[in-house]
Amino acid sequence: MRGNGDDPVRDFLQDANFPRLPRGVMFGIVIVLVGLSMLLTVFYQVEADEVAVVQRFGRYQRQTDPGLHFKWPFGLETVTKVKAQRVLKEEFGFRTEQAGVRTRFSNRSYPEESLMLTGDLNVADVKWIVQYRISDPVKYLFGNRNPRKALMDASQIAMRTTVGDYTVTEVLTERRLEVANEVQQRLQTLLDLYDTGLRVVTVKMQNVTPPSDQVKAAFNEVNEAQQEKERKINDARKKYNEQVPLARGEAERTIAQAEGAQINRVNRAKGDVARFTALLTEYTKAPDVTRRRLYLETMRAILPSVGQMYIFDQEQSSSLLPFLDLKRGGGGLPIAPQKEQ
Repeated sequence: MRGNGDDPVRDFLQDANFPRLPRGVMFGIVIVLVGLSMLLTVFYQVEADEVAVVQRFGRYQRQTDPGLHFKWPFGLETVTKVKAQRVLKEEFGFRTEQAGVRTRFSNRSYPEESLMLTGDLNVADVKWIVQYRISDPVKYLFGNRNPRKALMDASQIAMRTTVGDYTVTEVLTERRLEVANEVQQRLQTLLDLYDTGLRVVTVKMQNVTPPSDQVKAAFNEVNEAQQEKERKINDARKKYNEQVPLARGEAERTIAQAEGAQINRVNRAKGDVARFTALLTEYTKAPDVTRRRLYLETMRAILPSVGQMYIFDQEQSSSLLPFLDLKRGGGGLPIAPQKEQ
């Protein structure tokens, strides 16, 4: 039977001689296709770093953890997988073209992100990164239309607000860590307010410089001077910690020696006083005997240290007599002078 030309497709089907299949075979083929489709759409796999959000007729139903799960087939339930365990990163003021051992950055600048005004009305070029995770997959999918854009805008708001509370010197040098911590707190507050389902892991200040080369050079000198100042302060504290304990030890040793000398002198003085008092008591009782004893004791103490002694005697014709030194032995006996005939 030939077609009339009004419908080419119908004419082709009418002219083609396709073999006619039995109804049972056709029914079996349909059953197999339906079964395969059910098998393909009823199971799904969630990876280790993912969380699956299941929707039924477009409405949220449940979350599923990593592993093999099943759902209603034929699109009655749909699954959206979210990388909830992965730490994501956004860059501001610069872009990384290739990460690795030798990271390559883009030469393009992003002044609309990095240039901002400080509290002392100076302009700073601030580059930073934000690392974050998806903490609530439901809010991430349904709470905000574009969570990534909300994160980008909120990060710039938090950074500009915080930098505006500090001077350019503080942002460039000693208070960078404090600025980053404050930005992280403000950013997390904004993300919770916008129902993004994101949690900030960290905010890192990559590079903060003045905008122009001349101003940059001046601020680099200020930064170097600040670092030199800190280094000298640390060196001074090191020397202080080394010298002060030594000086204190020397002072304590000198004080101990002085106290020992004081005790010694006092004890000797007390001993001398006691000896003089006892001597005075004996002298009062027997003046002549005590005087002679003192004389003899004094001579006994002095004579051993005298090299040569002479005795003057008025009864001798020669009044000068050598004293016999018994310590020298018999070979050195002096000869007495002879009287003149």
